Amino acid sequence: MAKLDDVAQRYGTAVAGELTLLPDPEPREIWCPVISVDDHVLEPPTLFDRLPAKYRDRAPRFVDADGLPAWDFGGKLHYLGGTDGAVGRPQHEAHQVAMRYDQYRPGVWDVDARIRDMDLNGMWASLNFGSVTWGFAGKSLSRLPDPDVALACVRAYNDWVVEEWCAAYPDRLIPCQMPFLADPVLAAEEVRRNAARGVHAVSFSENPEGLGFPSVHSMHWDPFLAACEETETVVNLHVGSSGTITQPAEDSPIPVLVALFPMSGFAAVVDWVFSKVPIRFPGLKIAMSEGGVSWVPTVLERLQRSYDRRGENDVWSSTDPHPIDLVRRNFWFTSIEDPSAFRLLDLIGADRVMVECDYPHADSSWPHSQDLFRRDLGHLPASTVTKLCFENAAALYQCPLPPDDLIERSTLITSRKG
Repeated sequence: MAKLDDVAQRYGTAVAGELTLLPDPEPREIWCPVISVDDHVLEPPTLFDRLPAKYRDRAPRFVDADGLPAWDFGGKLHYLGGTDGAVGRPQHEAHQVAMRYDQYRPGVWDVDARIRDMDLNGMWASLNFGSVTWGFAGKSLSRLPDPDVALACVRAYNDWVVEEWCAAYPDRLIPCQMPFLADPVLAAEEVRRNAARGVHAVSFSENPEGLGFPSVHSMHWDPFLAACEETETVVNLHVGSSGTITQPAEDSPIPVLVALFPMSGFAAVVDWVFSKVPIRFPGLKIAMSEGGVSWVPTVLERLQRSYDRRGENDVWSSTDPHPIDLVRRNFWFTSIEDPSAFRLLDLIGADRVMVECDYPHADSSWPHSQDLFRRDLGHLPASTVTKLCFENAAALYQCPLPPDDLIERSTLITSRKG
């Protein structure tokens, strides 16, 4: 497995020179409105200004490091990276590091510009994870030396997400909070605090052991998971949130790692099922963010084969639910581009699949998402397409559906009326 920090160093030059911002694309014809359940945001330099004064000198600070912006973690610098905002640039510039805000497309960090880019791409709503500085499960903040400062930073981050980023367009931006990994009891309190103000999503790790915390096979995380079940907060397991991605050999080129991203989701589903977390928390909702979907039938087959050989071990008791039933009850799957998956929905379940655009990462389909989804989903009934494109996401994350007039104007609907 490859450490993500090491992989980042293999992407291009250490400092970005002059980068190319491509001209604004023309607005796309809306085939079907989309609620994208996996996008990202680059946070502002003022992120921790709301911290109590007693914590500010020990929190990450936004600094100028020889003309380049960076987050200073007690002397260790984290520069803004090209991966945090690859859209709107040529592919060969997608992974430059050490960038300035003005080298990104404005929608990467500016909320008004983000909505304009969403409109251009036919995206009605968007759930945003944080930038790579913090880790998809917030490991950078949870690992701060002073636990009081760490918790205050996590809360300040979540306050920014709710009160600034999402509050600007509450019907269009779905808040996803960061967890406090250092203490599952305090993490549970934070989940409940945010649920009281309408937050129904939290990022978490596919495998917290990979981040130096107890695994999901222990009961360490039960207070946190109980709070998520109680508040109907979706646990989002983003690809790479364990700190590693699949790398077959030390000299495997970067495209190999990218092609194998779905292996992380495959492994996480199997591990979480065998951890029996879905048995202890039957109402828990788990979303495999950026995990892909085409591999799900294989997971079901492997779980069935394992269950058939349960006499060889003591994992499953006679009273346990079938592992396949756990997948179909507790898990949702997300797709950037899975043409084969949409021909296997009878095996996967059309109610458990959602689409994503991954704006503004290098994998993003922006601004061509409408063309991609029309190509891959065009053979399906309109009622199934709308489930995949926005209804499943709206139900899971408890967010507004696209307005009726937008749905009625989409070419999916108008073409089939004719």
